[in-house]
Amino acid sequence: MQSSIPLSQDHKALLYPYPVPSKKPVGAIIVCPGGAYADLAPHEGEPIARWANSLGYAAFVLHYRLARHPAPLNDAQKAIRYLRSQAKAFNIEPSQIGILGFSAGGHLAAASGVFFTPGNVASEDPQARVSSRPDAMILCYPVISFGPYGHRESMINLLGENPPANLVEEFSLEKAVSSQTPPAFIWHTADDDGVPVENSLLLAKALRDHDVPFALHVFPHGRHGLGLGEGLSADWTELCGKWLRDLGFTRAS
Repeated sequence: MQSSIPLSQDHKALLYPYPVPSKKPVGAIIVCPGGAYADLAPHEGEPIARWANSLGYAAFVLHYRLARHPAPLNDAQKAIRYLRSQAKAFNIEPSQIGILGFSAGGHLAAASGVFFTPGNVASEDPQARVSSRPDAMILCYPVISFGPYGHRESMINLLGENPPANLVEEFSLEKAVSSQTPPAFIWHTADDDGVPVENSLLLAKALRDHDVPFALHVFPHGRHGLGLGEGLSADWTELCGKWLRDLGFTRAS
């Protein structure tokens, strides 16, 4: 495994870099594996980083803390700020930092897009001076809602066994979208029996209501947890690559 960068004082939040050689700064993708906020699926980590590398982008796999809120969101925000403040050292474009997540990792990636915080230019800490807003979200069969179509196990692991109603409402992310939410690429399978496709549909409608650009791909068949996909759903990787290019993410040269 790659050498890691600790993001939390207890060293339980770790960022694993997968750089690409390039003569110019490139776009970067932070990868958040899924696992219901209880585990991190290996096939949704390094293989995804290697795929991003194959497109010409730097990749960073985030091993966020498997703990109650706010630890995972803090880790995602820290990863974005860390990379943005260290963009020159990693040869990445600070305005081209995307975040990609699967299942519960998709919930975390989307949360980082709706709950970002601006930088404080007066701060002495270079990380605090920059925004935690990702420039793009790639959401793969994501958990979005903790409402009727929500994933109860993810909700319990993140918020507790009987979370207060206001916290459940807050982390039903379709309700937190604003006009400042980053552009999104979303894919799901229509018959996903782990996280219902309605999660992606609810988010897409919220993005549309706030005029946020998005691409939504719903494939007819496929089990939950497909990673790079299989059958028709494997097309998501090519579609996503084209979407990133259309957004202007710079590739290695």
